[in-house]
Amino acid sequence: MSRVYNFSAGPAALPESVLARAQAEMLDWHGAGMSVMEMSHRGKEFMGIAEQAEADLRQLMSIPDNYKVLFLQGGASSQFAMVPLNLMGSRGKADYINTGSWSKKAIAEAKRYGEINVAADTSADFTVPGQDSLQLSADAAYLHYTPNETIQGVEFPYIPDAGDAPLVVDVSSTILSRPMDVSKFGVIYAGAQKNIGPAGLTLVIVRDDLIGSAAAGTPAMFDYKTHADNGSMYNTPPTYGWYLAGLVFQWLKEQGGLAGMAEINERKAKALYDAIDNSDFYANPVDPACRSWMNVPFTLADSGLDAAFLEGAGAAGLKTLKGHRSVGGMRASIYNAMPEAGVQALIEFMAEFERTRG
Repeated sequence: MSRVYNFSAGPAALPESVLARAQAEMLDWHGAGMSVMEMSHRGKEFMGIAEQAEADLRQLMSIPDNYKVLFLQGGASSQFAMVPLNLMGSRGKADYINTGSWSKKAIAEAKRYGEINVAADTSADFTVPGQDSLQLSADAAYLHYTPNETIQGVEFPYIPDAGDAPLVVDVSSTILSRPMDVSKFGVIYAGAQKNIGPAGLTLVIVRDDLIGSAAAGTPAMFDYKTHADNGSMYNTPPTYGWYLAGLVFQWLKEQGGLAGMAEINERKAKALYDAIDNSDFYANPVDPACRSWMNVPFTLADSGLDAAFLEGAGAAGLKTLKGHRSVGGMRASIYNAMPEAGVQALIEFMAEFERTRG
């Protein structure tokens, strides 16, 4: 069997060793005589899997004791509603920074529940606003931002200062790609399908003091307290996704933790951006100070060659490189599971394509 290099923005590639282990354990997990996906979520076998996954994640991210870790469903898109429902409270107002497609969706949903002040909007500029340009509200319940826009390939090079307001962050495409100081945030959330595991699992890390103040009428499933009080098992959780996430956490520890992963990711991104910048045929539209480590959009000098590029790349085992329709061109998503060899293979194909078709 020959596996390709999958540059999909999500669902994305998983570490091959994780998939191989899951394959080996598929029919009989550790002598249980059943697959993990057949287990009761309240049985001792799965409870052990869940507890180990949380413990490994807490170690990887150095999560303080005054934060709950929730393994939920609904994707980051459900958090666009859960955040304001749980945090907006009597203030009825929150600040948001708009840097691209996912910020816009979060803002649109939050407006259903209260007044939203857009503290800055650089969504059309392929950059992020500086701290000095943020127009923050004195009475905002929280500040929300998206540190990495997967479609535009824009990434914050700093953590915004929200003053006394809790900072809420959608890290779907950057979580576990490098160390982060959890204590700087009130709520951290991420869809799993990029750096954590398969689609269907949503990770939420929420500070204890922000739990228990959901708006009146909030559905039980949208109340953080419901899940915190029940160990993420108020309903049947996405058990197999939780299990696979746990395998990914163990794999990350084997790579040297998040510090080790950051070194690899920085090398991958630098190599690809250098190849683009040193070419007269390829271009990246993003402000160099705000380029994403995870999602690298690039265009060809002649867009009429896009189809030929994608066809040739596919034949070379380089898949899912077509850019989002709103940006065009190509997009290489190089999350944790993308090996350096995959990035190098892409760079070599780009050079050959430029030599023969440029």
